[in-house]
Amino acid sequence: MAAAAAAAAAAEKPVAVRRAEELVEREMAGRDASHDAAHALRVRDLALSLGAEEGLTAPARLLTVELAALLHDVGDYKYTKNNMEDMSVVEMFLEEVGLEAGQKDEIVSIIKGMGFKNEVSLKSIVDSTLEFAIVQDADRLDAIGAIGIARCFTYGGSKNSALHDPRILPRDNLSKEKYMSKEEKQTSINHFHEKLFKLKDMMKTEAGRRRAEKRHRFMEDFVTEFYEEWSGRA
Repeated sequence: MAAAAAAAAAAEKPVAVRRAEELVEREMAGRDASHDAAHALRVRDLALSLGAEEGLTAPARLLTVELAALLHDVGDYKYTKNNMEDMSVVEMFLEEVGLEAGQKDEIVSIIKGMGFKNEVSLKSIVDSTLEFAIVQDADRLDAIGAIGIARCFTYGGSKNSALHDPRILPRDNLSKEKYMSKEEKQTSINHFHEKLFKLKDMMKTEAGRRRAEKRHRFMEDFVTEFYEEWSGRA
């Protein structure tokens, strides 16, 4: 019964979505669990849920949201040799599935503009359509809360980062270049101060802001407890 239901659900998906899921599984295989295929699938599910709360119902607009969410980390700079975002695989895929030029360009624009690196100064550099806002908020929701904590330390562990070093302070007034630099020595706990605690106030949709509140509080409690245990006070 369960297998039949899963097969029926898959058959109802647009071909482009099914193929995007396959691409994500293939291209993101072997990554650490902070930015693997499961992350992309969670962001897709969050984006569709946020879209429903925001009243987005047009099939073409929902397809834009779903594909952008699924594909947003395929060319992530953190997993390229030259530390540069690589959109070639995504752009080729969107050509192959036969999307109209306007929809293809919108998906690419969402992916290129949604990263925290582009807003590290807390100022948006792109015009925020509802589709853009939904996908970006979904990605940022997955970066905070319980899963966000797990992802933070998973990524830090993959880079041999220390959990915490009181001698290494969180960086203020980060530039895009410093944020992206692989040469900057940082700790996992500093990532909360440099990025994760900022995301709640950077949400662009009402639905995203509502969900971010709970996840943010969870992180605050975790970091408070972390410092108390580190110092031996707890």
